[in-house]
Amino acid sequence: MDEEIKFYLDEAEESMGKALEHTTVEFSRIRAGKASPAMLDSLRVDYYGTPTPLGNVANVSAPDARTLYIKPWEKNMVGEIVKAIKNSDLGLNPQSDAEGVRLNIPAMTEERRRELVKQAKSESEGGKVRIRGIRKDVNESLRKLQKDGASEDAVKDAEAKVQKFTDAYISKVDEVLSKKETEIMTI
Repeated sequence: MDEEIKFYLDEAEESMGKALEHTTVEFSRIRAGKASPAMLDSLRVDYYGTPTPLGNVANVSAPDARTLYIKPWEKNMVGEIVKAIKNSDLGLNPQSDAEGVRLNIPAMTEERRRELVKQAKSESEGGKVRIRGIRKDVNESLRKLQKDGASEDAVKDAEAKVQKFTDAYISKVDEVLSKKETEIMTI
């Protein structure tokens, strides 16, 4: 039974780590005023009739804090990239030349910054909900083990460890949110 309890504890910690990682990735997609290639991660480009992630057809770089430069592997993709950006919800105006596409990232208004902070808080709450869901699932599994003959003390100890993991990962989500809020609100 001890191996099974350890298995559930390891699974809980690993899953909570993945939930934190997912939340961090979602945060990277929230624009913070600085140009970041991650802003374009969700953009799909029509590559010979197939919607393809931008990163699979081009190199995206940030030559400075307000500019992104997209250099496609094939020059004939410039037009498709421009079309994909214009059709996206990014609100950016692409400028193209023969080699690639340049995106100037405008400074954000105070109102827009507040909207992005709300979005970040919503993402962090989603991450916390995922972590609490993992806690609930693991605790249910531990209680089933107790019904199957595991000692009550071992299960109680394991539940206490799961709660420690939960508290630690929720605290980490709060830390990441705090950094993102500062990044968004810094002009």
